[in-house]
Amino acid sequence: MMQVRLVTVGKLKEQYLREACAEYAKRIGRFAKLQILELEEARLPENPGEKEIAQALEAEASAIEKACAGYVIALCIEGKQQKSQAFAGLLTRLGIQGQGTVTLVIGSSFGLAERIKRRADLRLSMSEMTFPHQLARVMLLEQLYRAFQIQAGGKYHK
Repeated sequence: MMQVRLVTVGKLKEQYLREACAEYAKRIGRFAKLQILELEEARLPENPGEKEIAQALEAEASAIEKACAGYVIALCIEGKQQKSQAFAGLLTRLGIQGQGTVTLVIGSSFGLAERIKRRADLRLSMSEMTFPHQLARVMLLEQLYRAFQIQAGGKYHK
């Protein structure tokens, strides 16, 4: 069974988002062993400057690097967009190649440090549109579930 590690910076604040994530995590559990790691977000002043943001991202990067294993997919705005079927195909290929663990990384609302993006085997963008940072976790878990359903020939993906 494939292991999927979701590494996120920050905690979900809204109950409805936590409930949605829990539901998708339960569904994914039929297809893969899912581990969600919530890393602490660096504290920043109200209106941080570029230097302060860069320092925070570097501090977060150290914890992210320690949590990464296997094939690493970093969510970032400049990443490659994929259709759900292509994402399912990627997970299938990784499983066939014997890749035991896939790590998906969601940075803070300021993104990811460059060294994490360079470390990633794939940079993935969910959309050209802008979404609330915390919604990205729900959307990614939904896409993981959809990918596993596509692999299994399920009826979820139409």
